[in-house]
Amino acid sequence: MTANKEKEIPSQVLNFDKIKSEETKLIDPKNLPAKLLDRLPKPTGWRILVLPYQGTGKTKGGILLSDETVEMHQVATVCGYVLRIGPDAYNDKDRFPKGPWCKEKDWVIFGRYAGSRLKIEGGEIRLLNEDEILATISNPEDILHLF
Repeated sequence: MTANKEKEIPSQVLNFDKIKSEETKLIDPKNLPAKLLDRLPKPTGWRILVLPYQGTGKTKGGILLSDETVEMHQVATVCGYVLRIGPDAYNDKDRFPKGPWCKEKDWVIFGRYAGSRLKIEGGEIRLLNEDEILATISNPEDILHLF
């Protein structure tokens, strides 16, 4: 009976096109469905949940990129959107005397191989340690990417 109940619940797919702003083509926090955010892992301790930047899906010249290329771009990116911050992140006053390095809804830069990559339907998320945040930025499009 439990299996039938699970089949009745519709699957929410993380569709990046639906959560991007029409103007900037960047993830718009107002478009993130609360139900979807509730289904994502809640970071424990000093960890930070980040949604890697996926890009616009086309080059500056207007050439559309394949899904495979967009996925490779997302894996190689060093930019992400902070979805959640763990309860103990940035609480150590000795290590972070000037306070947190980032907050929820910030765009950040992190090391290419930093954190744990977790596949979710429709993309990938990363769990980073608090000290793996290298910088905050206002627009991930300002950072040059490989593709």
